[in-house]
Amino acid sequence: MKTEIICAGFGGQGVLTIGRFIAQAGMREGKHVTWMPSYGPEMRGGTANVMAVVADEAIASPIVSYPDVLVALNQPSIDKFAASLREGGLLIYNTNMCPHGCKRTDIKMVSAPMNDISKEIGTERVLNMLAIGMVIGKTNIIKYETMEQDLSDYLKARDPGLLELNLTAIKRGIELAKA
Repeated sequence: MKTEIICAGFGGQGVLTIGRFIAQAGMREGKHVTWMPSYGPEMRGGTANVMAVVADEAIASPIVSYPDVLVALNQPSIDKFAASLREGGLLIYNTNMCPHGCKRTDIKMVSAPMNDISKEIGTERVLNMLAIGMVIGKTNIIKYETMEQDLSDYLKARDPGLLELNLTAIKRGIELAKA
C-alpha cells in the first residue's frame, strides 16, 4: 500500500500541518513516510502546499506528481492540482473556499463547508483537523487513535483547550467522509 497526497491552500490554513501530522502518524504506525512542504515567501495568505507519502515499503521519491488524494482548501488549489489527480483518486475540498468545485467525473469527491463547520466547533483554527478527519474517514491510511496520541503529545502542554476542539474536528471529519 502506498498513498500519495497533496494538501494545498492559502498560508495560514494549516495546510503544512495536515501533511506533517499525516506523515508523523504514519511513522508512529511503523510505515514509511515522506513530507515535503512548499510555500511562497509571503507565507500567511500566500500559496502553500505539502506532498506526503505513506507506504508499507520504502519510498523512492518524496515528489508527488500524480496524487491519490488531493486536499484542496481553496479554489486555486483545485485549479492547480486537480488535473494531476489519478483517475479514481480522491478530492477532498472546502466548499466555502472552492465555489466552482471540480468538473472531473473520473474521481471520488468529498466536500463540506469546512470554514462553517470549524466555526460551529468553536474556531476556524481546527479547519485543518477537519480535513485530516475526512482523509482518515475515506482512506484509513492512518488511525484516529494515532492522531489522537500525536495531538495529545503536541498540544497537552501548549494549548490543552485547543486539543479537545481538534479531536472534535477530526471525529466530525471522519463522520462527514463516511456519510
